[in-house]
Amino acid sequence: MDVSAGGHGGFRLVGLGSGAARGMEHRLRAALRNRGLPLPEGTVTVNFAPASLAKEGPPLDLPLAAALLGAAEVVPRDRLSGCVLHGELGLDGTVRPVPGALAAAEAALRRRSRRFACAEAVAGEAAAVESLQVHGLSGLDELPALLRGEREPVPSPAWPPERSRTGGHPGPDLADVRGQLHGRRALEIAAAGAHGLLLVGPPGAGKSLLARRLPGLLPPPSRAEALEITRVHSAAGLTLASGRGGLASRRPFRAPHHGLSAPALVGGGRPIAPGELSLAHRGVLFLDELPEFRREALEALRQPLEEGRLTVARSGFRAELPARVLFVAAMNPCPCGWLGSGRRPCACSDGQVRRYRGRVSGPLLDRLDLHVELPALAYDELAGTAPGESSAVVAARVLAARRRQQERQGLPNAALSGPRVRELVSLVPAARALLRHAIDKLGFSARAHDRVLRLALTIRDLAAAESGGADPSVEPGAGERLDEAAVAEALSYRFSDRPSRWRAELSP
Repeated sequence: MDVSAGGHGGFRLVGLGSGAARGMEHRLRAALRNRGLPLPEGTVTVNFAPASLAKEGPPLDLPLAAALLGAAEVVPRDRLSGCVLHGELGLDGTVRPVPGALAAAEAALRRRSRRFACAEAVAGEAAAVESLQVHGLSGLDELPALLRGEREPVPSPAWPPERSRTGGHPGPDLADVRGQLHGRRALEIAAAGAHGLLLVGPPGAGKSLLARRLPGLLPPPSRAEALEITRVHSAAGLTLASGRGGLASRRPFRAPHHGLSAPALVGGGRPIAPGELSLAHRGVLFLDELPEFRREALEALRQPLEEGRLTVARSGFRAELPARVLFVAAMNPCPCGWLGSGRRPCACSDGQVRRYRGRVSGPLLDRLDLHVELPALAYDELAGTAPGESSAVVAARVLAARRRQQERQGLPNAALSGPRVRELVSLVPAARALLRHAIDKLGFSARAHDRVLRLALTIRDLAAAESGGADPSVEPGAGERLDEAAVAEALSYRFSDRPSRWRAELSP
């Protein structure tokens, strides 16, 4: 910043677009005037370097106002050193939050800054960055006192938050689901091993009902995961925080409409922004009516689902968006939804059914470990079935299974590579013979073979968690022994690898 004596006064902002520069000048003038703060005398020239980097005006309001107050000798200039400011100014001088407070605070710490000031509404979020003094401001007139060291920093948010300590998830309970024991079991396996899940069934079978209860089965996020979740939602201008501006205390659940575009689903656009995939990071992404989504949007999911991240490249700029999600999808067996239900006749032709199912590619289906067919429920199942286990009971088993995986390999079973899962497991002879038969007769791919092993390993972890320990017959270092029952159950969740069955359903 340069302040030249004389002249007509005013601002010269260099390095911003003309529209952003004019908007910033008007906001600053009004904010300083309405809070009774002076402008420096003379002409102010501000250079936002580097000029080659695209910049937006609002996040720069607060730091520029601080520089102007330093030039006007309202605040000591030496106190500006080592302090990062991040916020937009209203015309009345209020300090408003802007997206990305947590990421900005982390960047300030990396640059060895000692203090960080932002809007009061997001100060708790930024205070999660340890070893950094964070201050929240409600108005521009509070800035001089802060720079003079007369304000206390915001305390770091407690972890775990109160809601996590008291237990329970605020979402719907699994006990509300009647019948569908096969679907409930698949939901538990998906939560225990972070496996992708496909639910296929007629309307009213309970596909969405089950999917929306999955977050209640997942373990609460660790502090590191909560930082990741909050960082993404902060960048998007959203919050999942418990309390005012703190860290996310629960895993996200995103269920976007099928009409959204590929950038809205996976992320991108101009400027680059996280999509629904990244907003579900460390949580659940649920796509209902899967074949109704645009083909290009679904195909864009394939690589990030496999790698857990998405790289977006633009001219002169590159960004990596996180995408470690538990992917759940639901679809009808045919366009009318009643094929094979036994409740109503299907009104679809063979060609209509094939086209409908062909909207979802095989490679995308292959990234979903569990494929579950949900039958239509009879009246007795709806009215006479006693409530099943609650989410809290199932979540306890899921947590025990996740702890086994963390101790054994440090990550969920679904994230294991093929060579790694083959190192970790050993098959009893009957289980090996069953898997060999499935590969020879059903034409399983190498990827499907490894997915069956991961599923069987999760089933083994749940069994050990329910019994309270590992199999005593397994010697230390020998790996997890998978029996025939675990492999058989894992194979039962791979019906999309058996195309002959779907063809048989279409036959008269």
